[in-house]
Amino acid sequence: MTQTQTQNIATARPEHTLLARVRALLPGLVLCLAAAGASYGVSLLLPGVSPLIIAIVLGVLLANVVRLPAAASDGIDFSAKKLLRAGIVFLGLQLVLTDILDLGAPMLVVVVCIVAGGLLGTVLLGRLLRVPSGLSLLIACGFSICGAAAVAGAAGVTDPDDEAEEDTITAVALVVIFGTLMIALVPLLTNLLGLGSETAGMWAGGSIHEIAQVVAAGGIIGGGALTVAVIVKLARVLLLAPVVAILSIRERRLSRTAGEPSQQRSSSKLPPIVPLFIIGFIAMVLLRSFIPLPDFVLTTGGLLQTGLLAAAMFGLGCGVKIRNLIKVGLKPFALAALSTLLVATIAYCGVTLAG
Repeated sequence: MTQTQTQNIATARPEHTLLARVRALLPGLVLCLAAAGASYGVSLLLPGVSPLIIAIVLGVLLANVVRLPAAASDGIDFSAKKLLRAGIVFLGLQLVLTDILDLGAPMLVVVVCIVAGGLLGTVLLGRLLRVPSGLSLLIACGFSICGAAAVAGAAGVTDPDDEAEEDTITAVALVVIFGTLMIALVPLLTNLLGLGSETAGMWAGGSIHEIAQVVAAGGIIGGGALTVAVIVKLARVLLLAPVVAILSIRERRLSRTAGEPSQQRSSSKLPPIVPLFIIGFIAMVLLRSFIPLPDFVLTTGGLLQTGLLAAAMFGLGCGVKIRNLIKVGLKPFALAALSTLLVATIAYCGVTLAG
């Protein structure tokens, strides 16, 4: 780059810089939003199949079958990160605190045990299997809390500069694979174990990774299982906020004790204790819980949440290269299988005792 070009960039007016940024993002952003719309349309033709799952599968297929244009890369990356966090904010509109409190103290304790036990157990299993600690933590969050949204939330504070983006993509792919398997396995096992519909619904909500996957499994179980399954799952989702805050505090402490020069350990380089998107998520929960919102607001919020998360899932899917997923080896897959078993076991023991 010549000195003249450098000077031109340095002296560019902010509105010109913003316009250039929008132009760079537009091709990939349009692609992701179009894929989200197509995924939603397909989901209407396939009842019980989430547009989020369709979107990530579509992204994986597209990225591994054709070469995506380089012009789309910035917008796809923006969708996978920023739109996903915006989707998490609108996810808060699904939570009503009174519904969660109505589960009762015993079940709320079970939910805390599922999340805490799943997180700690998965991290320990990751050490035993010698899976990289960063990947183990992301798998733990995704499998214990709320799937891809939890993976992204944790990655936002543990890897803000995307230095280990491959770990995020791998964790999301594992959430899709093993969570989808659970859609069929949980209803099958509830029949074999002779569980009632309410207990089966609580188990589904306590053990399956994504909300959409919980909805699919609850619908298969039937008999009123769907409603209680979703409420239990949303109780797990609510714990995303404190878990991300704890991870952020942990990262701040690690940054301060890493032995870096003091100028590199300034507060500007440390992650916020509570990231902005988590504050937005909590605000939406409180808004839904304490203010009677019109139906059109809830409907619009639901569509925004689905659209933003589906666009983000497509963007994340575009980053999943099958050859790279094969290269990570069997250990992450083994950890994902064990984590699924661990969370499902804690949930099963908890709901049977609480019931």
